[in-house]
Amino acid sequence: MPNTRGFLKLSFSLVSLMVLFSSSNVNAQKVILPNYVDAINQWQQLREAELKSPKGWLNLAGLFWLHKGVNTFGGAKNNDCVYENPNPSDAFFPDHLGNFIFEGDSVMWESLDKYMVMVNNQNMPFRSKVCVFNGKGLSSEMSWTMSGHSYSWTIIKREDKIGVRFRDLKSSNVLLFKGIAHFPINEKFKIKAVLQPPIESYLMISNVLGQQVASKNAGKLQFTYQSKPYSLDVIDEGDNQLFITFADGTSGVTTYVAGRFIYIDQPDANGNTFIDFNQAFNPPCAFTKFATCPLPPPQNRLPFPIPAGEKNYGHH
Repeated sequence: MPNTRGFLKLSFSLVSLMVLFSSSNVNAQKVILPNYVDAINQWQQLREAELKSPKGWLNLAGLFWLHKGVNTFGGAKNNDCVYENPNPSDAFFPDHLGNFIFEGDSVMWESLDKYMVMVNNQNMPFRSKVCVFNGKGLSSEMSWTMSGHSYSWTIIKREDKIGVRFRDLKSSNVLLFKGIAHFPINEKFKIKAVLQPPIESYLMISNVLGQQVASKNAGKLQFTYQSKPYSLDVIDEGDNQLFITFADGTSGVTTYVAGRFIYIDQPDANGNTFIDFNQAFNPPCAFTKFATCPLPPPQNRLPFPIPAGEKNYGHH
């Protein structure tokens, strides 16, 4: 499943964290690696920092699906893409900032307001047009700032749908974020596993939009818990870690109802690796209604609770 599905990858293996720690002092004569609990704590801190970053999930303020032709954009209710400003007295947003023009596999941006929009950090003059997305991989970042309040947006593709992902970089969701609750760190939930080669090339994964997404099949991860065998289907995203979306007995009780995500390291030549449920984390949809998350396939719904990793956040 490619990264374009709207899920911001944020997972650090303990090996990566150890390298990060050891490289923080280039003059050190002796490398001191963190213990397991320290490494998980550091992973949690990095995870929360990423959520609050400009590319994190907390600042999402809109998701506008485009129709063919001209899509008007602004704060006025008669636009096709309406930004519903939660604090109009504190942050001004124009009634009609511009248009998205969706033709073929491309999207053009047309600036219409006297307040200048930037595309890839370049000012766009009034009435100017520029291609900001196409089927060949072009994807530009647009932004607009007024009185210290900043917004940015990009075009995203989800199978047959093209939309605008809109961010309020001063969102109260970021300012009021107090962190995520976690289960106590327990090393028993770092479990040895073996990845068996896939039989089929692709897994069909549903998302919250009701779409079926063909995702590259990395194989079936087999492990034992409390003397019973279990398995999870794994997705290959094309880098040094593999992706799993799963649910368990805590889903909808103490963890997010739709399940959680986890990354595992690529296995060795014999298929051996670990699955560390202390690094299980919430999907973007736990933080915002403006995300397009994949859902666990039926075979990845474990019949027992896993009280490890992140607990539920908010009410989405």
